Amino acid sequence: MPKLNVLIAGSTGYIGVQLIKLLVKHKNVNIKYLCGNSSVGKKISSYDDSLKSKKLPRIIKYNKRYLSYVDVIFTALPNGEAQKISKDLLKKNTLIDLAADFRLKKGSDYLKWYKQKHKALNNIKKSIYALPEIIGKSVKKFSIIGCPGCYPTSILLPLIPLIKKRSINLKNIIIDSKSGYSGAGRVVHKKFKNKNLYESLSAYGVGFHRHNSEIDQELKNNTSSKINFTFTPHIIPMFRGILSTIYLDLKPGTTLNKVQNILKIFHKKNKFVKIKSINSFLSTNDVMNTNYCFISVCKTKFKDKIIILSAIDNLIKGGAGQAVQNMNLKFGFKNSEGLL
Repeated sequence: MPKLNVLIAGSTGYIGVQLIKLLVKHKNVNIKYLCGNSSVGKKISSYDDSLKSKKLPRIIKYNKRYLSYVDVIFTALPNGEAQKISKDLLKKNTLIDLAADFRLKKGSDYLKWYKQKHKALNNIKKSIYALPEIIGKSVKKFSIIGCPGCYPTSILLPLIPLIKKRSINLKNIIIDSKSGYSGAGRVVHKKFKNKNLYESLSAYGVGFHRHNSEIDQELKNNTSSKINFTFTPHIIPMFRGILSTIYLDLKPGTTLNKVQNILKIFHKKNKFVKIKSINSFLSTNDVMNTNYCFISVCKTKFKDKIIILSAIDNLIKGGAGQAVQNMNLKFGFKNSEGLL
């Protein structure tokens, strides 16, 4: 089978570099173009030494004429940029966006949460919010694929199965998530310049983090009941990884063991989701540099309450790995190709 020709826009950011590191291992991919702005003319190996031995193109400025020569465009760009590119797509192209441009199904929601008008409203209906373990092969029907955010990935993988089975109380879901600082991208030191990133823990986006919109949309897609949740993200003094701690009230008749079974059955065929033994204590180190999500169901001192732990690598399962997984689904490749 001929290899897919791929263009990566935003190739020098944390996610972009991670994506390249995965795609160079993918037997069905040829990286044809690496695009950037301030990095034009540089070798990508100047951003990651491990790529020195790989034969890769130098970084060039994006131009829409390149779309004629590629099958897949990965965009790891600031919010709003993939929308512009989407308007020039050819019939042969598939756009896989790792930012937020095609995560929300309403332009009004995008304006509310991202404070900018969506520049490609007509393309929203051509797109799919693609959490691979939830949407499966449905992704094949779409030419624009919106990859979930890193926090929502860690949250939705355990919550959606439980909501589908109506096993939890939907009125008081509390989500506490902690992420390494790479989740904010290379501009993290500007965003948090007074926060002493390497020695302190900081809450941010309290009550109104942008990922609230995405979590709310996808939870509501799986139930007709009203949902109330509180989500608080934190940035912690390490480079990569997310641990989400989710506090849940069980519905009458639901037990901790039943929750465990629901998750195990739902994710039985999902290679990259591992339901650990009850009361397993998870660490981000368990999933570091992998495309796995580890989930643990934990008991509390109250019979009608449980705590769920969910750990991912934000740059892989919460970013580049998920994008590759979606490409594999779209083109019928082995699910794990390029990811193990």
